[in-house]
Amino acid sequence: MYIAAAILAWVGASLVVLADGRRGLAVGLGLLTAGLAVLASPSAALPGASAIAAGGLIASWQCWRSGPAAWGIMPAGSTARLVLCVASGLVSLWVAASVTTGSGAPLRFAVMVVLGLMAARILGGREATVLLTSVAGLALILAVAPGIATTSQDFIPATAGGLVAAGVMFLPSGLVKRASGKAAQADRNGA
Repeated sequence: MYIAAAILAWVGASLVVLADGRRGLAVGLGLLTAGLAVLASPSAALPGASAIAAGGLIASWQCWRSGPAAWGIMPAGSTARLVLCVASGLVSLWVAASVTTGSGAPLRFAVMVVLGLMAARILGGREATVLLTSVAGLALILAVAPGIATTSQDFIPATAGGLVAAGVMFLPSGLVKRASGKAAQADRNGA
């Protein structure tokens, strides 16, 4: 069950990376949420897994409602993103299954691959919907990550991550556009 949840989280994160339309982003975030909620259950118990599920589903629903009404999966020029998704999955699987030791390989795999994919999408994204969805996914994976250390983790990190994931999707798009535009202008001026 945990192996399937880790693969579901990877597929969801890959869909977030490969999609530019709100529908593709929302479905990717929903799949990511479902996988992470299952992976959070041993360490964060029912309250933590419920917080991850609720926060991720609220974020996914808000994503479904905002942005261009299209799927936007694999637009022209997204071959590099597809290679990133496959390569990061293979490297994370290798590290989680054979390099590290101990129980919890599915959670280690999910944390490594989702963290890398969400960070890459944040750095490569320009639209507000894409950036907010990626930040919500990053908040969810950071909420689940403390479960790697121990199986008796409290539900507080999962609750905080669920709240951040749900809350970030309600930020005004204009605020995100201005912030990303200023960062891009600073990069152009500095180069």
